[in-house]
Amino acid sequence: QVQLVESGGGLVQPGGSLRLSCAASGFTFTSYWMYWVRQAPGKGLEWVSVISPNGGTKYYKDSVKDRFTISRDNDENALYLQMYSLKAEDTAVYYCAQDKKPHFRTVVTDNPRLEDFGAWGRGTRVTVSS
Repeated sequence: QVQLVESGGGLVQPGGSLRLSCAASGFTFTSYWMYWVRQAPGKGLEWVSVISPNGGTKYYKDSVKDRFTISRDNDENALYLQMYSLKAEDTAVYYCAQDKKPHFRTVVTDNPRLEDFGAWGRGTRVTVSS
């Protein structure tokens, strides 16, 4: 079965960096657009970034552009999110998620639901605080 396991979250001071990882298994990783989404305390889910199956196309939420970098290693079935210059407003649980359909990007809303994705992990918590 499809499994997505996030790691790398933690407590970091404002201005700090973290690298999130997502280990994927149970599906043909190279066929899917992959996402990072997040849910801040008391708020709804928001899309952060997405990457195409071959890694050649990437999109970012405006508020994280130039601070976050999404990448993938298709040999290792892994998805990453490198985060720099972290701000308090980046505090959230971060989830990696698989698109529902291979080869297509179907989730284009800024505020998706987890059910819009084919699969998602349990999340990793990022807390940005001094």
